[in-house]
Amino acid sequence: MSLVHKFIQDDQRYIIDVNSGSIHEVDEMVYDLIDEDKIRSKKKLLDRLKNKYKEEEISEAYDEIKELIDEGVLYSKDLYEDIAKESTKSPSFIKALCLNIAHDCNLKCKYCFADEGEYKGCREIMSPEVAKKSIDFVIKHSGPRKNIEVDLFGGEPLMAFDTIKQVVEYAKKEEKKYNKNIRFTMTTNATLLNDEIMDYLDKNMGNIILSFDGRKEVNDKVRVRADGTGSHDAILKNIKKMVARRDKSKQYYVRGTFTRNNTDFFEDVKYIADMGFKEISIEPVVLPDDHNLSLREEDIPQIFEQYDKLYKDMIKRHKEGKEIKFYHFNIDINGGPCVYKRISGCGAGHEYVSITPSGDVYPCHQFVGNEDFKMGTIYDDDNINKEMGNEFREAHIYNKPKCRECWARFYCSGGCQANNYNFNGDMHIPYEIGCKMQKKRIECAIALKAQMVD
Repeated sequence: MSLVHKFIQDDQRYIIDVNSGSIHEVDEMVYDLIDEDKIRSKKKLLDRLKNKYKEEEISEAYDEIKELIDEGVLYSKDLYEDIAKESTKSPSFIKALCLNIAHDCNLKCKYCFADEGEYKGCREIMSPEVAKKSIDFVIKHSGPRKNIEVDLFGGEPLMAFDTIKQVVEYAKKEEKKYNKNIRFTMTTNATLLNDEIMDYLDKNMGNIILSFDGRKEVNDKVRVRADGTGSHDAILKNIKKMVARRDKSKQYYVRGTFTRNNTDFFEDVKYIADMGFKEISIEPVVLPDDHNLSLREEDIPQIFEQYDKLYKDMIKRHKEGKEIKFYHFNIDINGGPCVYKRISGCGAGHEYVSITPSGDVYPCHQFVGNEDFKMGTIYDDDNINKEMGNEFREAHIYNKPKCRECWARFYCSGGCQANNYNFNGDMHIPYEIGCKMQKKRIECAIALKAQMVD
């Protein structure tokens, strides 16, 4: 098992203590002295490195490393496994809801996991009555939790704008009644935005995720309308207007997807940043291996190269006072998420659920349409399949053999349960290409934080 992780980013050397999370930027000699599973004896290290470094330098560095080990910041013990076991025994309450407002979409994106909005079913718009009952459901099942997040999702949720307005107003009344704080977010392809809708979203959405894939030639190959025409120009015009309305206290980010068509995706991040957007995410597509747009093992070297380019570009922009935020490089190396979050991940199936336009409940939006994962319905919410919820809850990093051995386990929390299941038929087996990309992003993010400390 790796107790420390070593990596080099742009000629800088880093050591991460896996269990404590401590990060050390080190010189070449210290990097050579440390192995990932344990520190070797001074005699063995002197024998190994005597032709590269002076004996007294090795000895001095070794003694300093031993001090760090004694202080518990190198080769530290894992203190979290018992916490993981105990956490699954306590009651679980829902804190986040994906409200699939529309199983329909006005675009036909070629990589859409939601089957162009249909989710393997029929086109359907959520009624205000179902939306309101979904709010009742999440309030009832939130227990003592005060803060609840509701993500308005699709398909394209703005196809159900009347339902959105009614459910937001309903939630405002109900949150006061039950002493809750309900925060709405929305993911939209931005094509239906107009002045009225933008004003409403700006006032009522805590966060707005605006889908856009970057360069015109990239976006318009995959984000297409029913007639096959591209959406780039309409989206760019609208998201510029939408973001201009958001002051610094209000969240947004422009979220794109990269596929096999644009494994040079750094150019799309750069394009979006150069358009003036500061909050950006370009995420890898997740598709079956036989899909023409899927990412494959042979794409990994170029993908890593793109993350390296992005790393250097973000440092450059930081120095120039033109800093951007890239979602997948956003790691808090000082505090980070709570221990439970680091162990269990997103909480799908027990802290987070998705509700369809007909009121069916699933562990998350990526399981919608797979009847094996239907947990129940909001119309019979006392009989929600809690056993399934517990299965998700138990699928934490200590019950995933590969994750137990992985240095990145407290950063990725075992990966996406849906991706694991869809690729391997088992939530406990990580999606391998996703793991490789995630680990590279974590290394870049850590190095970025270290180099951008003012």
